[in-house]
Amino acid sequence: MHPMLNTAIKAARRAGNIINRASLELERLSVARKGPKDYVTEVDRAAEEAIIEVLSEAYPDHGFIGEEGGVRMPLAGQSDETPEYQWVIDPLDGTTNFIHGFPFYAISIALLHRGQAQHAVIFDTNRNEIFSASRGGGAFVNDRRVRVSGLTRYHDALIGAHVAESGYGPGRSSPFAEMLSECAAVRRVGATVLDLAYVACGRLDGFCATGLKPWDLAAGVLLITEAGGLVSDFDGEQTWKESGNILAATPKLFPQMLSYMKD
Repeated sequence: MHPMLNTAIKAARRAGNIINRASLELERLSVARKGPKDYVTEVDRAAEEAIIEVLSEAYPDHGFIGEEGGVRMPLAGQSDETPEYQWVIDPLDGTTNFIHGFPFYAISIALLHRGQAQHAVIFDTNRNEIFSASRGGGAFVNDRRVRVSGLTRYHDALIGAHVAESGYGPGRSSPFAEMLSECAAVRRVGATVLDLAYVACGRLDGFCATGLKPWDLAAGVLLITEAGGLVSDFDGEQTWKESGNILAATPKLFPQMLSYMKD
């Protein structure tokens, strides 16, 4: 295992300890709103700080992009230029699930080198599952190598979905309405990073979303591509980083999903 990936796993486990302890005392949580239907707790912030502490100790010249802390420049060799290496962190994806005791939430950490993801970790603290990948090295759950599902018929597919509330409210239909009506079933569990990890290991056959952020996507997309899956925006292009709109699926199902979006 690459040393940087190993360090990311160490950071994820430290944050996981914070989250697991807090999950036993949910009634004591202090919850604040970042926006409509968007919550943050002291656990999110403490987990992010724990991750950054582990990573910055090992790599003081690396920068950080965190959901709670925004962009941080390196501790060493600070300048106004974008660091060569940046860690993208979602310390607790699925905060709404967490504060309700609904056990679908996870930690996501990815390392970018000049903007391209090189290593990825998603830690499901409830199931003690570490999803990991390094560019060119495949995708793993704990120590087991995984691949996307071998399903070929979209009508038999189990698809994960996320639609940003701000983009498709009352009077505006989901862009996926027709596509999702044609698959076997749809799941929306409220933790995007787990949706992506589940596509990588074959538990979901595909995923579609609007309005996602870099910390939602960076680790999961690398996992999917290293597991043999395909990812694009709704036009089949690679602008999902900028738009936050994404389709991900097995190689056989991906063109079928894309055709629904283009039609």
